[in-house]
Amino acid sequence: MTKGTDVHAADSHEMIRVHGARVNNLKDVSVEIPKRRLTVFTGVSGSGKSSLVFGTIAAESQRLINETYSAFVQGFMPTLARPEVDVLDGLTTAIIVDQQRLGADPRSTVGTVTDTNAMLRILFSRLAAPHLGPPSAYAFNVASVQASGAITVDKGVRRAEKVTFSRTGGMCPRCEGRGAVTDIDLTQLYDDTKSLREGALTIPGYSVDGWYGRIYTGCGFFDPDKPIAKFTKRELHDLLHKEPTKIKVEGINLTYEGLIPKIQKSFLSKDVDALQPHIRAFVERAVTFTVCPDCEGTRLNEGARTSKIDGVSIADACAMQITDLAEWVRGLDDPSVAPLLTALGHSLDSFVEIGLGYLSLDRPSGTLSGGEAQRVKMIRHLGSSLTDVTYVFDEPTTGLHPHDIQRMNGLLLRLRDKGNTVLVVEHKPETIAIADHVVDLGPGAGTGGGAVCFEGTVEGLRASDTVTGRHLDDRAALKETVREATGALEIRGADANNLRGVDVDIPLGVLVAVTGVAGSGKSSLVHGSVPEGDGVISVDQGAIRGSRRSNPATYTGLLDPIRKAFAKANGVKPALFSANSEGACPTCNGVGVVYTDLAMMAGVATTCEECEGRRFQAAVLEYRLGGRDISEVLAMPVSEAEAFFAEGEARIPAAHRILTRLSDVGLGYLTLGQPLTTLSGGERQRLKLATHMADKGGIYVLDEPTAGLHLADVEQLLGLLDRLVDSGKSVIVVEHHQAVMAHADWIIDLGPGAGHDGGQVVFEGTPAELVADGSTLTGRHLAEYVGE
Repeated sequence: MTKGTDVHAADSHEMIRVHGARVNNLKDVSVEIPKRRLTVFTGVSGSGKSSLVFGTIAAESQRLINETYSAFVQGFMPTLARPEVDVLDGLTTAIIVDQQRLGADPRSTVGTVTDTNAMLRILFSRLAAPHLGPPSAYAFNVASVQASGAITVDKGVRRAEKVTFSRTGGMCPRCEGRGAVTDIDLTQLYDDTKSLREGALTIPGYSVDGWYGRIYTGCGFFDPDKPIAKFTKRELHDLLHKEPTKIKVEGINLTYEGLIPKIQKSFLSKDVDALQPHIRAFVERAVTFTVCPDCEGTRLNEGARTSKIDGVSIADACAMQITDLAEWVRGLDDPSVAPLLTALGHSLDSFVEIGLGYLSLDRPSGTLSGGEAQRVKMIRHLGSSLTDVTYVFDEPTTGLHPHDIQRMNGLLLRLRDKGNTVLVVEHKPETIAIADHVVDLGPGAGTGGGAVCFEGTVEGLRASDTVTGRHLDDRAALKETVREATGALEIRGADANNLRGVDVDIPLGVLVAVTGVAGSGKSSLVHGSVPEGDGVISVDQGAIRGSRRSNPATYTGLLDPIRKAFAKANGVKPALFSANSEGACPTCNGVGVVYTDLAMMAGVATTCEECEGRRFQAAVLEYRLGGRDISEVLAMPVSEAEAFFAEGEARIPAAHRILTRLSDVGLGYLTLGQPLTTLSGGERQRLKLATHMADKGGIYVLDEPTAGLHLADVEQLLGLLDRLVDSGKSVIVVEHHQAVMAHADWIIDLGPGAGHDGGQVVFEGTPAELVADGSTLTGRHLAEYVGE
């Protein structure tokens, strides 16, 4: 071999090779993805993009990484199943940056999630006056502790020495670093006209015959036959506040505790949305959350609040908008902390660069939208020294204005140029355009998808005859004529969040688009000022309240007529056809999977071996309707079920009406039994919209209904919005998609910037007037889009 022409064997692994992938709806998919390039995966919703990227490539990478740990560590980790695929070659470490909401822990904020808070704490521990102590003195999740005791010291002679221990923390002792205190309405805990034995306690699970009821009646601290209204002060204190005390009830040793600490531990320490519906209803009735009067919501004790740098405390710094905080940090000049100031400045600049400069570090992480949460996760990776890793993004442009999408594109390219493989699942043509390589899946959704329709360059995709290729250059034209308003919804002096006393009239009887960059105040205006009730139906992308047993069939009420039809056709009772009732598989209780809770790690689900994921007892599956059993019906996509229940033996008009509405909102690919916990934000919103379409409301408020929709499906959604308006409804959409803006009858544009640079109405009028005006960011991007 001559020197210079030989290729090193290590350089031949330039591809991630996938052969024979069969996860979910994938049909023996084989693709080769170039490393150190930006690959975008396109295709209609439900075509198999996530199954290939997340369910196959990223899942196998994570499984193999787990196998590198010692057997001892692996014992604490979930056993991940290998994805159904013949060959997976050339994988690198995968870092998933998805849209899952950040934890709803009440002490989790934007600052703690990104480690920016940790750097600020070190800065204050060095420079703030009066000096308090180590960084923990400024941490709202570290409590101050003092303890003393004796330890045995062996210095040739063993003797006990007295030692004291203290730790200085910054936590506010009143609210324990939560910023809010809970007030409990005692009238919701008990009925004071009754005695305990008569069932005075009205807390879920505390019935007289139940275990807790028996503890409280048998504890001996008060007379169980005396009405609570006649309790002495001491007895009432013991009932409500008594500290943990060892007692014996019915011969069993127990720990007795007052009702209020008991409720705080069992109900209030958990995320409210994760509680069972009846317990959640009780908490919402009995508990009020108010700003902590001691720390005024800053979460910090007095010491941490009064220790300052140039008159600014750490609470003030965390409450600043990040753009302002970055300026303040740049103004500090102290050689002793120069490297720290540089690192902190970089971190804060990353927020601004990624379009999150309008947030503050004390913003609770649970209040961020899916798109914001994904961008916050990105901040950790922008300054990372790791290279040659695979970054996997799930629609990173969700919730971004066209102006911000350009910045996001720049960040994706920067990650690639550092030598990383970037895989992006995306629908927006602006992001598809920057791809080095495109994989288009389809041709349809659900069982109609799962195949590779195209692989190659963006130019090749444009020339191809795939659904994505045909719609890539779709541009909605401005409407010739717009509908006339039939009235107006007056908003006066709106000042929620960053709004600055906004006065605006929202026209009724037409399609109104509320636009503006992320953080300009759109949601604050629409959700804060358009009251729910009074015929207003608000449909957002928030999580649907329901357990992992809930699915589209139960949520929409579709399952009721289906169960009754099955029962009637087979001469048995409807409860047999409910996976939550008599017909449920006894091993998994009708869930179809067995969940293993791993405490500090993500739980893991394994398919139930007895029912093989079908959720019902074998005997129930022998009953049929139209040749299908109940588990086969729940496995059908909406589009197939719509045809199935339309005619013949399985004709159920009530079910057919609901299925037609689900198809109308673009959910034809969803299976009836898919757990609601697996739906994306856009899918949840369209499911809610389908359920509300039969309501009597006159005003619909939608929050980015195009999130997660393919270009071809946006057209269908616009048709649906038109039908709603033509039937006499008023539709208000908060939206970034230019096709929706162009299609609207009236636009209200907020801005000019985000955070305190926004919060004003910068334009009101028709889309054509917005384009002609050209003075706002939205107007310029819309003009570019429609080719004006």
